[in-house]
Amino acid sequence: MYLAHGSSIFEISRLFRMGVTTVREITQEVNIVLWEELHKEFLPEVTEAGWKNHSEEFEEKWNLPHCCSAVDGKHISLHCPPKSGSLYFNYKKQHSIVLMAMCDASYNFVAVDVGAYGGNADSSVFGSSEFGRRLLAGELGLPPPTELENGVLLPYFIVGDAAFPLKENLMKPYPGKKIPPIEENFNYRLSRARRVIENAFGILVARWRILLAPLNLHPEAADNLVKATLVLHNFVKNKNGRQYNPPGYVDHIGFNGEILIPGEWRSSANPLDSIGHGRGNNAPRNAYEVRNSLALYLFENRII
Repeated sequence: MYLAHGSSIFEISRLFRMGVTTVREITQEVNIVLWEELHKEFLPEVTEAGWKNHSEEFEEKWNLPHCCSAVDGKHISLHCPPKSGSLYFNYKKQHSIVLMAMCDASYNFVAVDVGAYGGNADSSVFGSSEFGRRLLAGELGLPPPTELENGVLLPYFIVGDAAFPLKENLMKPYPGKKIPPIEENFNYRLSRARRVIENAFGILVARWRILLAPLNLHPEAADNLVKATLVLHNFVKNKNGRQYNPPGYVDHIGFNGEILIPGEWRSSANPLDSIGHGRGNNAPRNAYEVRNSLALYLFENRII
């Protein structure tokens, strides 16, 4: 009731005739236990073979070769923590912690980082997170580069939006609106793959509705609650995925390739607020070369 329906501590206290303090202690303790007991099986550290499997799934479902996951960050709103000043105050003029996460092609979370201050931008939160630091340092365990069908050697990568830095193993869209067809096609194909993380967040908040309203918790307790919902998302999806994420629940393309059809989750929950966009770092030359090579391959193998 607390996590799935967003029932308040006071409502649960009255319903079960228990003290408010007792209910608060129970819910916070169970959140910790849920993460500790479930994350090793349902949100484990991904191996090189696991990244390879994720890549094959992205190519099969979203026609983007060598893509291992999609990354994004969202605000989890809080009531103002005591004596926190402006640490948690974000550009939406709310207090929040940041949820940074990566997911696979089937909307399962594969890596998460919770608890950064709400005023930070995607790129800075990502770079300071453990999986972001390891990715940017080339220590995430992605498979070594392999050749595409056209013989071009291409590294495996993660996809993100314009807020993230462009790296060999982190692809982002080309900037601008009036861009050449080859770049426009690349941005479209990248957007298709990156949309899975937006929908993963959408499923999360639609099913675990405690996240729809500001959390009346200290930041550490809020971190534990968010981690519990993340691992429960993977757990329930694994055990009863068809009911948890039925057909049409997420955004999808029509049978004839028409415009995107919004998923049903959007009618029951508003999306979480995105992180404010920071300025992307200057990319190394080889990162531009990788993106251009991938863009050419995708243009030569268009899906429309």
